[in-house]
Amino acid sequence: MKNLCRILNLLDEDKLFEYIKQTFRNRITTFDYFVNWKKVFCNVNPIEKELNLLNYLIGKEDINKEAFNLIKQYPNVIKAFPFLIASREKSFEVLIDVKNFISKTYDFSNTNPSDEQIKDLVLFVLQSGLAEILKNKQVKNLVDYTIGVEVGLDSNGRKNRSGSMMEGIVEVFIEECCLINNAEYIAQATTNKINKKWNLPVIMDKSSRIIDFAINKNGKLYFIEVNFYSGGGSKLKSTATEYCEMYERYHKQGIEFIWVTDGAGWHSTEKPLREYFDKSDYLLNLEMLRNGILKQIII
Repeated sequence: MKNLCRILNLLDEDKLFEYIKQTFRNRITTFDYFVNWKKVFCNVNPIEKELNLLNYLIGKEDINKEAFNLIKQYPNVIKAFPFLIASREKSFEVLIDVKNFISKTYDFSNTNPSDEQIKDLVLFVLQSGLAEILKNKQVKNLVDYTIGVEVGLDSNGRKNRSGSMMEGIVEVFIEECCLINNAEYIAQATTNKINKKWNLPVIMDKSSRIIDFAINKNGKLYFIEVNFYSGGGSKLKSTATEYCEMYERYHKQGIEFIWVTDGAGWHSTEKPLREYFDKSDYLLNLEMLRNGILKQIII
């Protein structure tokens, strides 16, 4: 870390570590964080016709009869039902007798059902509560309803999107650095990609290893791993331990390993971060990138 102390004009590594901690950001929320609309409509569009056919059931008194006839005439509507109950599954094993632990399987992947199978699927619609909602017109349009369901399901992916957003933010600085310093980079780099693009041999710990960014400056390789942690937990400790091992492995090969991390989660998990800090050469955060540190490392 002595090189970073010199670049930042700090007296010692303790002051550098304090600087890194004090400049961690609480959030990196961009507009892409809230809803992945492309994914939402990619899920809805393939079943839009089926959902419009199911709109026929809205307001019908005898849902049992009408649903049977609709499925009988248009069996493809079957594949839309799991979406209406916010599920990615295509079949469900439901406990129908709790006392005797008797289950029944309802399969929504079969678009050529027998009359008996249709009766089972209609029963599922009735028992799941969908029939009551349709009968009482609590839903006006099933396409709109399903879009809402998909938005809700997509919100579960926000935690993963923080990592993707962090990579996107860091790539802006990497791209600028490479342009200014006449270097090249690969995002989501593998041994095959590195060998193919630069003809440089690299030994990874496993063939499936993917490095967030690899930079080549006149034959000198820099590997950059990126993450953001808004909350603490065991994941931070395991990541720091893994990166200590990665640093040692790549350092032996003459490859510089740079860890760019940020987030308030580190405030409650300081010890493993310090262990990595003491064993490695480069620990950066977003504030350091903003101040042009990367351009002074890769020269």
